[in-house]
Amino acid sequence: MLRLTNTVQAYAWGSTTAVPQLLGREPDGTPQAELWIGAHPSAPSRVGDRGLDELIAAAPAEFLGPGQERLGFLLKVLSAAAPLSLQAHPDDATAARRFAEEEAAGVPLDAPHRLYKDTSHKPELLFALEPFAAMAGFRSPAAARELLAGLDLPALPPRPRELFDALLAALAGPEALREATRLLLTAPAEAVGPLVEAVAPACAGLEDSSARCVVDLAAAHPGDPGVLVSVLLNQVRLAPGEALYLPAGNVHAYLEGTGVELMASSDNVLRGGLTTKHVDVAELLDVLDFRELPPPLLPPEVVSEDELVFSPLPDFALTVLTVGREHVWERAVPRTVLVLEGSVTLSSAAGTVELGRGQSAFVTAAEHPVGVSGSGRLAVASPGTPAG
Repeated sequence: MLRLTNTVQAYAWGSTTAVPQLLGREPDGTPQAELWIGAHPSAPSRVGDRGLDELIAAAPAEFLGPGQERLGFLLKVLSAAAPLSLQAHPDDATAARRFAEEEAAGVPLDAPHRLYKDTSHKPELLFALEPFAAMAGFRSPAAARELLAGLDLPALPPRPRELFDALLAALAGPEALREATRLLLTAPAEAVGPLVEAVAPACAGLEDSSARCVVDLAAAHPGDPGVLVSVLLNQVRLAPGEALYLPAGNVHAYLEGTGVELMASSDNVLRGGLTTKHVDVAELLDVLDFRELPPPLLPPEVVSEDELVFSPLPDFALTVLTVGREHVWERAVPRTVLVLEGSVTLSSAAGTVELGRGQSAFVTAAEHPVGVSGSGRLAVASPGTPAG
């Protein structure tokens, strides 16, 4: 069992307080957006002066179990004080194909316009530690059209008026969500910018959650087409202890809050707006799932009153464990462990490690069984249950 030192990513949208408070540090006023716990080569956790990815590569069978070569999941703490980009993630086949194409074209991995950083898909789940807001997946086009058509808009110049009329027509036609999204994301700035500037104040004061989102996004990203795309999406509000799951192709943006995020170990993000980072609309449209879907809430498997398991697919599972009595992990799989509250002791035949709030460890597959004792709450990432 290896005590980990982890990287904090200082993205501009991050909260300045939540991650430092978890780690027991004084906030310094800079954004602290994500704490990465795992072996992704972009920011691997460290054991002393060595990266966890390096240690796994030297002894994969011991660390991961027979037949495994890489840790397939990445655990994070994510804390957003401002909206993230409008984005989606590819499936495995697309990621492998497009990564190879960018490699063959000689696009540097660290180039700002590089789209595919690895060959993996990036499904992800988020477990809310506090009230958490997001938009995720497409909602009913009729509901989106009803909101837009009911707005009291001022007289619009010809180009934004044409775009608005085309948007209403698209939402009433076949392939409504696909066509409306394409229309907004490919519209020229001189049409979409003024339309955002007209729609946002018209939404002010409305009780509809989508209207309130438009107002907030327009304040943060004036003139951005992603502001209007938000009308097409489900608004999701998580209470602490609730989770959502985002499979490949699900268009989404986290808006505000702190949670534990677990995903396939990938950094493949395709963006369409609400960001200063590189946007590739054509690539995003190519991977999106345009089906109308309900908000993607993920119910847990209740193992006991003190153990919840969120396992949407075989790649990974998130266990949220309240420790007050001793638990034993029998299944010989790799685990990353983060203490959210209190303090715990992990014990195996190889020894023990004591962890306090904000501290983490990697448990190798070879070390099981592992006893868990103490008083606190843990977030534990592991492989999910194999299919079949």
